[in-house]
Amino acid sequence: MAKPLITPVILTGGSGTRLWPLSRKARAKQFLPLASERTMLEETIARTTGDRFTRPMLVGGAAQADMLRALGGDARLMLEPMARNTAPAIALAALALDPDALMLVMPSDHVIADVPAFQAAVETAAELAAEDWLVTFGIAPDGPKTGYGYILEGGAIGDGAFAVERFVEKPDRETADRFLAAGGYHWNGGIFLFTARAYLDGLDAHAPEIAAAARAAMADVAADADSVEPDAAAFGAAPSISIDYAVMEKADRVAVVPVSMGWSDLGSWDALHDLLEKDAAGNALSGDALAIDSANTLIHSDGPTVAAVGVNDLIVVATGDAVLILPRGESQRVKDVVEALKANGDPKGLL
Repeated sequence: MAKPLITPVILTGGSGTRLWPLSRKARAKQFLPLASERTMLEETIARTTGDRFTRPMLVGGAAQADMLRALGGDARLMLEPMARNTAPAIALAALALDPDALMLVMPSDHVIADVPAFQAAVETAAELAAEDWLVTFGIAPDGPKTGYGYILEGGAIGDGAFAVERFVEKPDRETADRFLAAGGYHWNGGIFLFTARAYLDGLDAHAPEIAAAARAAMADVAADADSVEPDAAAFGAAPSISIDYAVMEKADRVAVVPVSMGWSDLGSWDALHDLLEKDAAGNALSGDALAIDSANTLIHSDGPTVAAVGVNDLIVVATGDAVLILPRGESQRVKDVVEALKANGDPKGLL
């Protein structure tokens, strides 16, 4: 008996401001070629091609429609009239699919180096999802990171899968150290697999206002169209809540499939430096960049020639209208720049 096909549901929203000034509202990081010659969205689509998968569904803002069509190949588009976080966005996709359809929900801006390991985990998750489990993927932690939520596994429910004991908010460093020492904790990478029916049932039980708003938004549209545009007024009534808060942390049949697959959410310039190929001195250079007597530095230029001489442990990013310079290890402070620009009203349109 043939295995049921899996529909990749790729979430393409998000502003990507943690990689400012390269990533902007008009062209967030998922639309940029950061980790390879292809954009991050194209890389995400590529890892879910083949006989096991249907054509993907890209869920994103209506303002992104042209970019999604240009990058998405034969993908179907679900065009949100406004941003309402992941739980409502996934609800729209579920309503556009057969109730028994297997949905592989993924962010569009993550790096997965070991695609075979990812696909093997998808196979394990698909078997559980066919039995009405809501499945999340637990990323094997490589250190006590405080920027991710964690998942604690419970009892085994099959080969390579566990019931979820609990979800844990982003911990402090001491708590993260304790998690790694104890074992059984995984990073929450925001990747899920379930049937459309199981997800909508979860919403009906735990976030009925989201389910109602999504159904109203889809009531009078052709859900099987190549490009679906839900009703804006109806969808606007949905609370802005993530899938974790709305469903995963509350439902009963929630499973985790742990996987080590070279994953990164590429959430900072430091993360990009770690990922990119480096010279003998630890410098990662892209664009028109030059490093002399310098070490462990990231230089990215989309515009002018950038020459670094006698510097260490810096991040330097230059575009046609902005330059960012900060110490390595401090790249989370990009948010301070973004907030300062917002406070000034962003007169030059740099966001």
